[in-house]
Amino acid sequence: MRAPAVPPATPVPAPVAVQARFDDLGTPLHEVTFTVVDLETTGGSPDRCAITEIAALRCRGGELLGTLATLVNPGTAIPPSIVVLTGITEAMVAPAPAIGELLPSVLELVGDDSVVVGHNVRFDVAFLDAALARHGYPRLANRRVDTLALARRLIRDEVPDLKLHTLARHLRTAVRPTHRALDDARATMEVLHGLLERAATLGVLGLDDLLALPTMRAHPSSAKLALTRSLPRTRGVYLFRDRDGRVLYVGKAANLRARVRSYFSTDDRRKVPQLLRETDRIDHLLCATDVEAAVRELRLIQEHRPRFNRVGRGAGRGHAYVKLTVGERFPRLAVVRSAPGDGSVHLGPLPSRRAAQAVKEAIETALPLRRCTTRIGPRAPLTPGPPCAPARLGVAACPCRGQIDEAAYGEIVDAAVEGIRRDPRLLLEPLEERMVRYADAARFEEAAATRERLTALSRALERRRLATSLRDAGRIRLGLDRGEIVVIDRGRLVVDPESPAAPEAPPGEPGGRASPSGRDEVDEVLLLARWLARTAAQRRVRLLEVTGRYASPAVRVPSYEPARRPRRDD
Repeated sequence: MRAPAVPPATPVPAPVAVQARFDDLGTPLHEVTFTVVDLETTGGSPDRCAITEIAALRCRGGELLGTLATLVNPGTAIPPSIVVLTGITEAMVAPAPAIGELLPSVLELVGDDSVVVGHNVRFDVAFLDAALARHGYPRLANRRVDTLALARRLIRDEVPDLKLHTLARHLRTAVRPTHRALDDARATMEVLHGLLERAATLGVLGLDDLLALPTMRAHPSSAKLALTRSLPRTRGVYLFRDRDGRVLYVGKAANLRARVRSYFSTDDRRKVPQLLRETDRIDHLLCATDVEAAVRELRLIQEHRPRFNRVGRGAGRGHAYVKLTVGERFPRLAVVRSAPGDGSVHLGPLPSRRAAQAVKEAIETALPLRRCTTRIGPRAPLTPGPPCAPARLGVAACPCRGQIDEAAYGEIVDAAVEGIRRDPRLLLEPLEERMVRYADAARFEEAAATRERLTALSRALERRRLATSLRDAGRIRLGLDRGEIVVIDRGRLVVDPESPAAPEAPPGEPGGRASPSGRDEVDEVLLLARWLARTAAQRRVRLLEVTGRYASPAVRVPSYEPARRPRRDD
């Protein structure tokens, strides 16, 4: 039965257009308030046509909370085809209120806390928005759910078409649509509840799941959405596993459930379809802080080397170091696979032997260190003779043939040691000057090659600066702006086992262990150092305790990174 809405006696001021907010988009669906809206109109254009009937049903958890249903005087003629379709004549709407009188009641029923629902909801909202705009109100900012889009995603294969009366018959609703606003709104509400039951089989239990569901239509792995049912809407790390339990992919997220479910909808990376086809189980670890999630992700990737992680695919290359053999009579540079333990000065580990070779060439370009591999004993006489080829080209010193005395060559070595350990300008400025000279002389290929070496060397020196500063600090206790405590011990994150928010380390993961773990250790040290520098710059961290020496270097490493297009994280 229709109950005409009575407009208030005094004008209601237009509300401020504020996007509806939910404290937690993971609100269980039985706690979400829906407002089902249906309109009858004089045609299909919101700009040229008008509303003849409106119905709105406010409900939550299957309980009807409020109803508004009334005819509307459109202020214009109703086409004969619309009269035939709806049965609404001009005589019926003549005594009805105009839409401007009804809008305050409509806005009061909808509120700013409900989700607007309709069958092809864009049509109904477009007419409402047009009417609101004409009468000085802001447009509806409520979130919306379209039963047409949900049906297309959930039961398209079961029905011949997705019209409202077809869905009502298929889902056996008590009310059948009749092209009248109230009947159609009631049928839409029952169709919504039927579709929510179907969606629950795919793990759609919260509002965020429901809003994302239409974008997942026709996904080939949609049946595996149920694997996300137990994922929480909190920070952590997730692991895709195959049927044999092998880890296929590791990732981190601030909202585990939303991130993993996005693989079935918005994630268009080429590897995702194959990843989902092979996935048989999705595990997760809860984390107390963002940095803990980042470290756990890194450790799990290093442990399992998942083939769908870009880091895992490149893991076989290993690391390399650039070594300055200060123990020799005439030190030189060499690329080695392991960290030297003979007291030599070294730079690294670097991601690959190729990267180390680029750094070695950069230092040799900046300083004329000898490039031959001849070993000369501490008391061995120097054999006079022609210098080596690099020395003849003027790019290297040749102490082996007496072309430079030991004291002068020692100054070159001292400059290299100082540049690596304390003052990077001694190595970077000669390269920068060379690059500028080449560019001014229009020798652009040589300038580009020098730029590549300059970039490689600055990266390596920055990596060393970050890693050394964090290792030298010993044990650090940090307080974050949200009250969390982070402990770093010699460059390794310590997960406090007494903290209720910190999970137990999984088998094989170096949970709270702070000791080095071989070549992969530097990745964690760098991750933590960069996170700490970024967080400190944002004034989001307090230093509570430090057992060693933690200070920024007097001379920072200049950055020569070329401009890059942003790339989506793998």
